[in-house]
Amino acid sequence: MMAIKYPISTEKIMGLVQNENKLVFMVDKKATKQEIKKEIEETFKVKVVNVTTVITPQGAKKAYVKLGPEKPAIDLATDLGLM
Repeated sequence: MMAIKYPISTEKIMGLVQNENKLVFMVDKKATKQEIKKEIEETFKVKVVNVTTVITPQGAKKAYVKLGPEKPAIDLATDLGLM
């Protein structure tokens, strides 16, 4: 199962990228935090410190992913074409 659907890029999220080393992804509604963490670590070769999930009012699921200090989130955001 693919837990991650796609990354999200808004002005607010770019603030999280720069200030808190976090990225935000839309994820499968059934995906657990552990599955999301594992998939992001394997796909992007980064260390994930924390995953927080939110169900939007539309019923979609977002994952706020805090990366370890080894790889700045801004570098990954640039690689993903979000910047």
